Amino acid sequence: MPVISEIKVRSPKEGDLLRGRSPSDLARTYLTRPIAGISVVTEPTQFGGSVETIRQVAALGDVPILRKDFLRDRAAMEETAEAGASTVLLTVSIIGLDHLAEVHAHAKACGLETLVETHQPEELDSVLALGLEPDILGINNRDILIGETDDGDVRRTEGIVAGVPPGWLVLSESAIAGAEDARRAREAGADAVLVGTAILRAPDPGEKIDELVGVGWSR
Repeated sequence: MPVISEIKVRSPKEGDLLRGRSPSDLARTYLTRPIAGISVVTEPTQFGGSVETIRQVAALGDVPILRKDFLRDRAAMEETAEAGASTVLLTVSIIGLDHLAEVHAHAKACGLETLVETHQPEELDSVLALGLEPDILGINNRDILIGETDDGDVRRTEGIVAGVPPGWLVLSESAIAGAEDARRAREAGADAVLVGTAILRAPDPGEKIDELVGVGWSR
């Protein structure tokens, strides 16, 4: 199962997630496993992140890096590319429909892949109405507008994925605690999962990644 593992300093729901570890040491652990990429949360206020972490991870090896933040404008796309990320998160509820197409186009012009994130079926409908074709369509199982403090689960993916056009890559994000949740996301139609807290809180992050990857692929 393709797994994007995450580096996140803290979360509004779970508190400190590094527990004395450095982002670079976590990235080195992740790179010993067959991950599909590393997500780096750079939002500083709620999540304690920094763009500098992207630079640190990019220096460790050739791995796809997703910048995860509340990004809204063209300048942020340029900063993301300069830091060494390969993919940028574009959250429909954060950017708004008036600017989504413009920001998406500029991200592509900067050489970035796009992860367009939805949380409601109506947001997916809006993406389709704009004629956007993201590199990856994300479905966040929690509500980013309240800091992902709600108790979301994979049912959110199961309820939205049916409306995704054939051939689009779908990433199920957040609220994935282990193999069973990853399996449910896969069976619903997700192509990959992004897992942060469950990996970061595991006694052995590498073993947790192995558990998730071990779900396998059936399509």
